[in-house]
Amino acid sequence: MKALSDRQQQILRFIRRFYLKNHFPPTIREIQDECRITSTSVVDYNLKVLEDRKYIRRNPKISRGMELLSLTAPAAERAEIATIPLVGQIAAGEPIPVPDDLASGEFAETVEVSNALINGRSEGLFALKVKGHSMVDALINDSDIVILRQAQTAENGETVAVWLKAERETTLKRFYHEGERVRLQPANVTMAPLYFDPANVEIQGKLVSVLRSVQ
Repeated sequence: MKALSDRQQQILRFIRRFYLKNHFPPTIREIQDECRITSTSVVDYNLKVLEDRKYIRRNPKISRGMELLSLTAPAAERAEIATIPLVGQIAAGEPIPVPDDLASGEFAETVEVSNALINGRSEGLFALKVKGHSMVDALINDSDIVILRQAQTAENGETVAVWLKAERETTLKRFYHEGERVRLQPANVTMAPLYFDPANVEIQGKLVSVLRSVQ
């Protein structure tokens, strides 16, 4: 098979990075802007080449109708990607299995993200799938995946995953320690803050990044 041109390799690298960061593909306009291409027709031509060579599949009827047929990248590109365990979802019933369980590496699911998205530090990171709408005003929606770094303490205003011992549930909220109580603040104007005894609140991770779900 004929080698890809420098332009086609550049476009393919961008598509991979964009997909790993956002979990959905870029538009033609986003490819044009990122790769500094003069027109969308040039982008379209190169995408056709990538499609003919089985790197991507496209649905021309929708704006993000592009599918990567493989996320496998050359070694230089793989060095830019971190694999993070997906340990569950933020929902009632069970605590998040951190920190000890992460060390085993025995997780059936993982997510891959660009190292640029996590500032090149993958140690201590874990991922959770969001269930609910309590953080929508912070652009964290139902079915999004949040990347968190293990932590047992937090500063006021930081977004954290906490285990509520008495209620036996995990929640993602903004954290505020207010003397004899902890306030967990939703980022949703329709929801009231939650107040707890500090002894009932166990911080398990701080928010690092969000992987958007497109439904």
